[in-house]
Amino acid sequence: MHPTPHHEVDHTAEPSDDPLAIRLEQLILGAERRYTAFQAARTAGVSMDLASRFWRAMGFADIGQAKALTEADVLALRRLAGLVEAGLLSEPMAVQVARSTGQTTARLAEWQIDSFLEGLTEPPEPGMTRTEVTYPLVELLLPELEEFLVYVWRRQLAAATGRVVQAADDEEMVDRRLAVGFADLVGFTRLTRRMEEEQLGELVEAFETTAADLVAAHGGRLIKTLGDEVLYAADDAGTAGEIALRLIETMEDDEAMPALRVGIAFGTVTTRMGDVFGTTVNLASRLTSIAPKDAVLVDGAFAEEIVRNGDAPKAEADEDPAALAKYRFQLQPMWQRPVRGLGVVEPWLLSRREV
Repeated sequence: MHPTPHHEVDHTAEPSDDPLAIRLEQLILGAERRYTAFQAARTAGVSMDLASRFWRAMGFADIGQAKALTEADVLALRRLAGLVEAGLLSEPMAVQVARSTGQTTARLAEWQIDSFLEGLTEPPEPGMTRTEVTYPLVELLLPELEEFLVYVWRRQLAAATGRVVQAADDEEMVDRRLAVGFADLVGFTRLTRRMEEEQLGELVEAFETTAADLVAAHGGRLIKTLGDEVLYAADDAGTAGEIALRLIETMEDDEAMPALRVGIAFGTVTTRMGDVFGTTVNLASRLTSIAPKDAVLVDGAFAEEIVRNGDAPKAEADEDPAALAKYRFQLQPMWQRPVRGLGVVEPWLLSRREV
């Protein structure tokens, strides 16, 4: 927790002399500032080096000699250090816990302030300021949102734990075979030049909300959103394919939405801190970039997997036409083509079988 460079934002610097700002911080943190970084580390029984690494991992700027920390900060340091001392977590793992929690909650907090609280704190009466409305609103919302956050985290933790314990072996817990899909809005860059910022924000929010709901409803997991693109994963290829087609069908029904294209690949994926990495992910991204609009392009491993699972026929010409009705999907081979960084691939066009 060294002095803050001029280019960094110090989120823990003393607030302005505005009494409301000070009261709001105390309300949210549940305590007054009373410790410097050194004092907090010493009180928690943690080395200054480890305390600094925890603090930075959570996403906060160095605070120098300012009295900016509270009893809650001391308790958090003591808890993390205690997990390391007890041998429950290694020191690098404890830092990862701090980093993953900090990154996730930072985004949540920014969203709540920028969108949620900003809309709710519009002055209800002429002459009132937003700041006069904010304190009582935060006072009412804080305990309810805190309870809800813990509930959702426990639910997500239970779901993630269930997936891990079903893994075949220890290696599969980290390097797993998954279907990974990217869904991308076509022509988004052109849209950014034509639309007002507020309209663009509403379009992105509608896209992300629709995608998140569809992915969750059909058994996939939303990995991340990138404005005009979402990344999702599923344990089996059929689920990933169903999500992709439903995304396109839903977007086609919305005249305000641009066309969508989806690329899916199936294979070994490395998972870290809620994200996914590896050649399979890269291939899914490349397939998305060459997919036709309102279409789903998949790799050969994905095609083989849905054939193996009985979701698509191996060769339609060899099937009795009446028997084709039992399949969910149909596959159309596309021309082989070079894909940057991955060599030559043979993509397949995935579509829903017409009943």
